[in-house]
Amino acid sequence: MRADARKNRDHLLAVAGTAITEQGVDASMRDIARRAGVGLATLLRHFPTREALLEALLHTSFDELTTKADELEKSASPEDALVSWLRDCVAWTTEYRGVTVLMAAAIEDTESALHASCVTLRAAGARLLARAQAEGAARGDIDGTDLFALIAALAWLGDQPSLAPRADHLFDVVASAILTSAAGGPAGEERRPRTRG
Repeated sequence: MRADARKNRDHLLAVAGTAITEQGVDASMRDIARRAGVGLATLLRHFPTREALLEALLHTSFDELTTKADELEKSASPEDALVSWLRDCVAWTTEYRGVTVLMAAAIEDTESALHASCVTLRAAGARLLARAQAEGAARGDIDGTDLFALIAALAWLGDQPSLAPRADHLFDVVASAILTSAAGGPAGEERRPRTRG
């Protein structure tokens, strides 16, 4: 890509990032183009769909969260790694209102521009979860898909003005429910994994 084309693309992504932070993932493509000082056709030439724009915008964050999972796997206890990564994911998803809805749909849609990144992110979390389960630190009746769903649920809570003040407390409640040892709850409290009914 030529330097001027790269500069134009980076400018569009910066403007889109601001618009989506303010308005959520349903921000108008036409409004993004207008804010960037270009025509809609120019924006669509770079990013033919909203998902393509979001994938380009979020790609770096996906990569960072995947790398963070790898680093935590090597440097932290299984339960600390899992909870730390989960907290980072929830914090990131709340930056872009509505992104978790698209991510949940993209997991199942192989044609989605977000599919590969979401699958990779889910796999990173699943590895941390499996490691914690292998050590007996996390309940055994959940998997990477459940973890991904919990991220979406916690991000949704953070998006609700009336619930946002309770988001940190509710994160701790959910993290405590995932963990099976005292690491997730009051000292000495042991929790047994429940089986699915």
